[in-house]
Amino acid sequence: MVILVTGANGQLGQSVLKVASKYPNAQFIYCTSSELDVTNLDSCKAAFEKYKPQYCINTAAYTAVDKAESEPEKAFAVNVTGAQNLALVCKEFDAVLLHVSTDFVFDGENTKPYKTTDKTNPINVYGETKLKGEIAIQNIWGKHFIVRTSWVYSEFGNNFKKTMLRLAETRDEISVVNNQIGRPTYAPNLADFLISKIISEDKNYGLYNFSDAKICSWYEFAVDIFKENNVSIKVNPIPASQYPTPAKRPKYSVLEV
Repeated sequence: MVILVTGANGQLGQSVLKVASKYPNAQFIYCTSSELDVTNLDSCKAAFEKYKPQYCINTAAYTAVDKAESEPEKAFAVNVTGAQNLALVCKEFDAVLLHVSTDFVFDGENTKPYKTTDKTNPINVYGETKLKGEIAIQNIWGKHFIVRTSWVYSEFGNNFKKTMLRLAETRDEISVVNNQIGRPTYAPNLADFLISKIISEDKNYGLYNFSDAKICSWYEFAVDIFKENNVSIKVNPIPASQYPTPAKRPKYSVLEV
């Protein structure tokens, strides 16, 4: 089976590459944005013509949550138009589309983990574009798995874990928000989940949640990161009101898994 992976240079794309050797019966084709630009329908078609995949894992995404507030057109192009284009070519080539979405499609007002059936209500541009991307896929092509995940981290790309460890190199003390709650997700685990849908030839298409088990605040996550990496630093818990950001974040975005 041929599996085309978009956004190959990103955190999740590199995580797919990391775990791919566990799946010898699958042939993975890794496309960076220079070879397959999801915002360009002709570029998508050309890659599908060339490789003729049976599956497409879309890891291409605009994930700069704060930056999206000031450049919504760029976020929309990748997260909405990109999703739409891939759905169109997957339909044309009868390929299954596996697409990654986010906990930020919710407003964070829940007090219990979000189910896939819960009402969406994004409170920032990033979440809004990811939700519109989901809807575009659902309206175009039935053979899809849309997987919502949260707080993704790994040794690749830009993420909270790498930021914390980088800051610790030059600081003795750091303050981290303690009143936003979610589920950190190790990107290679997410990659395994996506590939498992393919290997098992699962045909229960639709919307899924995937996150790792631990529920915590950003503060607790930071404490765990420093502990696991034997980093000695003082971590101060602060409310989100003391760390204003351009984009609003959900207070509680735990996904039911």
